[in-house]
Amino acid sequence: MATTTDLEPTYFATATPLFEPIYDAAPVAERSAWPVRVGALALNGAEWGFGVLSLFVGLAMLAAVPVLQFLSLGYLLEASGRISRSGRFRDGALGVRPAARVGGVVLGCWLWFWPARFAVDYADSAAILDPTDAGLTATGWHVGTFLLALAIGLHLTLATLAGGQLWRFAWPFNFVTLALRVARGRFYATTRDGAYDFVVGLRLPYLGLLGLKGFVVGFVWLAVPATFLAVGLQPFQVAPVFAFLGLAQLALVVMYLPFLQARVGLTGKLRSGFDLVAVRDDFRYAPWAFVFAFTATLAFALPLYLFKIEVIPREAAWLPGLVFVAFLAPARLLTGYALGRAKRRRERTGRPRHFVFRWSARLLFPPVAGVYVLWLLLTPFTSWNGVASFYEQHAFLLPIPIIAF
Repeated sequence: MATTTDLEPTYFATATPLFEPIYDAAPVAERSAWPVRVGALALNGAEWGFGVLSLFVGLAMLAAVPVLQFLSLGYLLEASGRISRSGRFRDGALGVRPAARVGGVVLGCWLWFWPARFAVDYADSAAILDPTDAGLTATGWHVGTFLLALAIGLHLTLATLAGGQLWRFAWPFNFVTLALRVARGRFYATTRDGAYDFVVGLRLPYLGLLGLKGFVVGFVWLAVPATFLAVGLQPFQVAPVFAFLGLAQLALVVMYLPFLQARVGLTGKLRSGFDLVAVRDDFRYAPWAFVFAFTATLAFALPLYLFKIEVIPREAAWLPGLVFVAFLAPARLLTGYALGRAKRRRERTGRPRHFVFRWSARLLFPPVAGVYVLWLLLTPFTSWNGVASFYEQHAFLLPIPIIAF
């Protein structure tokens, strides 16, 4: 059976890599007519857009499930780390096209479930209207519902085995495709190895562990200032002193924390999340890239606190999670790009940026951090969880905190 050593599995009988860059489009012959090339580009663009949407929905749903939410954070850190290593944003789009395939399977199955649901509703209504079943109406509906569900299940299975593209679920002759593949031989072995490589290539233990490392780094750095802030809001005489110390510590921590977590994604090592010297050294080579990434991280996080005014029902937690992921993912990618830019300049010139760029960038960090911590100081009065909101900093921890469950 095939094994996977990198993030490049296959999806069932196809050869689509899981974590491929976004620019890997389907090849189009150079001599094809321009309408064919334009149509192919349009289809590839539509597939990529649907893949991004499917990926965000998947990450949001993972973020709403305890423990599995570390996979969502791990994915964002891995994407940030890949951008840091290459310096290209396109390398941070991991698994877009396979996500489009999986999203197509889910959407196709969901659409086909509706006819079965309508049939079940009519069968139940027939049983209520004719409880004696004199005209065999209810029995007929139940038999018809069973046969319809059987046919839909068979169709969905064939469509998935035939490739899982969304159009396959509207195509009634998938059995012909499968029959031709069986006739060519090795259909079972190819499907089995493809499914195995797809599951192994997800590297779920690796992403989960990486997310856990990023969470531990964020929590360790934020625990002390968050506790000081929580104590500072209590009704006793020296509470303002604790609040002031918490604000000062938090302002200092948030200036380093995005880049410390990005270094965890870059190296995969927990200790990289506590290497302040390395972050300060990287800053010297790309100061304004650091400022832009830092500002974007905090600016994208501030509006999301509005979603914590009311408690979120557990079954609907993934809906705000979708907004959280959509806001926080660009910030993680920008942070990885800042590290990658510093890495490239160090390798290319070996000289830091001019001191004018470094010091002008340093002057912008304190006011941006100050605005964030002052906003955070107000969140206990608007958040459903009160002072616990100090420990729910989604910009650095989990999009949907564990204590929400």
